[in-house]
Amino acid sequence: MASYGGWKPYVPVAERRKKAEQLVARATRAGKTLSPIAPYRGAIAKTFWGKAWCDNLEQYSDYDSRLPRGRTYVRNGSVIDLRITKGKIHAQVMGSSLYEITIDVAACPERQWRALSADCSSSIDSMVELLLGKLSAAVMGRICQPGTGLFPAPKDIKFGCNCLDWAVMCKHVAAVLYGIGARLDQQPELLFTLRGVDPTDLVNHTGANLSGAGKAIPASGKLLDNTALGDVFGIDIDTGPFADADTVRGNRTRKPSTSQARKSALTTPKPSVTAKSAPKGKVATPTARSSPAAMKKPKGTTDPGTSKTNRPVASQKPVARPRTTSKSAKRRG
Repeated sequence: MASYGGWKPYVPVAERRKKAEQLVARATRAGKTLSPIAPYRGAIAKTFWGKAWCDNLEQYSDYDSRLPRGRTYVRNGSVIDLRITKGKIHAQVMGSSLYEITIDVAACPERQWRALSADCSSSIDSMVELLLGKLSAAVMGRICQPGTGLFPAPKDIKFGCNCLDWAVMCKHVAAVLYGIGARLDQQPELLFTLRGVDPTDLVNHTGANLSGAGKAIPASGKLLDNTALGDVFGIDIDTGPFADADTVRGNRTRKPSTSQARKSALTTPKPSVTAKSAPKGKVATPTARSSPAAMKKPKGTTDPGTSKTNRPVASQKPVARPRTTSKSAKRRG
């Protein structure tokens, strides 16, 4: 490709996009994994973290003249690879040729980070809220505060590109900086990685050291045993027999309901006939009530082992018979 005064000729957007797609496909076949910014229309970033990054770039006059060209490049899919690590960004941008971009970002100063954590930690309840950007206006303002917030100032950013543009910021670098905003829409935790800080420092840790933290909550309808309850509330629960519960309640026992009484009557077996202990030589008599058939005995028989004094004596009175007179006999005749 011919060049004019060291500058390569302009390449239309459609041709650049086609070259970018071919390069990504070639790298994939070779076993390399690229992390491109897909082409799109509309706003570059849509979430709090992505928009805050782009707003931070645009508020500095140092970048005014170069940022518009970068927006065009990132929207048409010219950023074919973008990787964010601690303090460093590596990227490849397809222009008239393939360009390599390296951006160094200074770590957030420790004193500045401690002050930011102290101001925000009491207002952020979880990592989910933090990464989703569900924050109060005051917390958002504190995080985005120029010079003392989380986002880097121009003095914290150093960049380089192997293109022929000797400007402070070329369009390829601008495209990568906007590409970071698009990437933070999907992976907001990369901002904390880039600045070398721990995002959990911004989360409220009140109650994190309570006993039982991290215990799973049982499903509805299931009960916790005494050990689990003790772990959750940090107390010792007596696991003695149920008789102790009556003592605590004043030895009050509940009366069985009618249905329970009927059930127990049906299931309770009848007592068997038990014999009283009798002195040697005598037969023990049953204590249980005998059936009427067993009590009926033939005349003239006696129970063995029973004395005469214990038997009732039946009174035997003569049966009165009606007398027949001579008159009644005559009438009958």
